[in-house]
Amino acid sequence: MGLILCLETATKNCSVALSENGSVIAFKEITTAGYSHAENLHVFIEDVINQSSKKLSDLDAIAVSKGPGSYTGLRIGVSAAKGLCYALNIALISLETLDILAQQVKEKSIIIPMLDARRMEVYSAVYNTDKKRIRDTQAQILDENSFSQQLSEGKITFIGDGVEKFEAICDHDNATFITDALPSAKDMAVLAEIKHKKNDTEDVAYFEPYYLKDFKVG
Repeated sequence: MGLILCLETATKNCSVALSENGSVIAFKEITTAGYSHAENLHVFIEDVINQSSKKLSDLDAIAVSKGPGSYTGLRIGVSAAKGLCYALNIALISLETLDILAQQVKEKSIIIPMLDARRMEVYSAVYNTDKKRIRDTQAQILDENSFSQQLSEGKITFIGDGVEKFEAICDHDNATFITDALPSAKDMAVLAEIKHKKNDTEDVAYFEPYYLKDFKVG
């Protein structure tokens, strides 16, 4: 069991949550087009600590969204997480950004989270109905044939800020589109607690965000 500070800065959403034993006890986030994470992140950390009546020294670990996503956003979040881990001498937990985003889907279906990259490019992964990843994260160029096999086999929920561009070229009856969702720190709590219990942590000195650069068609 642990008290974990969760940081999500991979997209336009600057999001901070404090979780205790896998449940969120304090939370704050803001979505801005201008990526104001550098100004907001440390203020939000202080705010959620104050909301909870806890102290930074009470923390057992820091969990950070490791990517893929915005280069600048990821650097800000990871730098803050590593700094806190060094200062407090506590563990660093990393979570894949698409794993976090997939947690928002409540329906029982295949889940394909998508984060916008540029033009027709997205970062995507595939999850089964239990939210277990069955295809790892890829940098992908979308076309009208993308995910055709999965769509022929059953219902799929596409979620994230990269979904709108796929919705424009996909009219399959098995596709459901959630276009206004971004990864949030409140969805990190359970995932972070699982890793904390397993002592699945990162080397603070050498940990770097997860960047994807090679895009594949389809």
